[in-house]
Amino acid sequence: MTTTSILINICAFAIALALTKGFKGTNAFRTVFFMPNLIGGIVLGYIWQTLLNGLLSMWRQPLLALSAKNGFIGMLLLLMWQQIGYMMIIYVAGLNNVSPDLIEAAKIDGATSRQILFRIKIPMIMPSVTICTFLTLTNGFKMFDQNLSLTGGDPGKQSQLLALNIYDTFYARSGPQWKGIGQAKAVVFFILVVAIALIQLKATSSKEVQQ
Repeated sequence: MTTTSILINICAFAIALALTKGFKGTNAFRTVFFMPNLIGGIVLGYIWQTLLNGLLSMWRQPLLALSAKNGFIGMLLLLMWQQIGYMMIIYVAGLNNVSPDLIEAAKIDGATSRQILFRIKIPMIMPSVTICTFLTLTNGFKMFDQNLSLTGGDPGKQSQLLALNIYDTFYARSGPQWKGIGQAKAVVFFILVVAIALIQLKATSSKEVQQ
């Protein structure tokens, strides 16, 4: 999930950077790219299940429910497609708030486009980086409905993520002992997500600068 979070943020930032160059039709593109975030996870899961299973059948590869590897890759693609547009909007807002005077002064001093990007723009949008990294990490760990509709944990529960595994332990198994195990997993899961989120917030917040 950490790798997926990094990929989502890199893609979203790259698209946001391109959209702030003043190209025609950027507003329409932003709207279309943001729309996947408005679709429910269950619906997205079934849409991507149909799409990916069709492609896998054409390529003579195991279907999502028959291959844990393909199911996991499918969930990564779905999560990235759903989240990139939302994170892009946050990055666009951050880039638009970077003072043009700073960029103009850097150009007068002879700074290259690469130096302006890494020395001015990225440091100035660190609050956006903090928010987007936090959201992508927590959304990745909390991924449930997409996992349920895309693979259902098949084959043999090998493609279950943490949230679906906790649900399956608590509700899909009979016996009071499984209720306790499910609750214990939920507590550990909560502590894990909070710990990772706090570490990430501290790491990125320390790099924020005042405009």
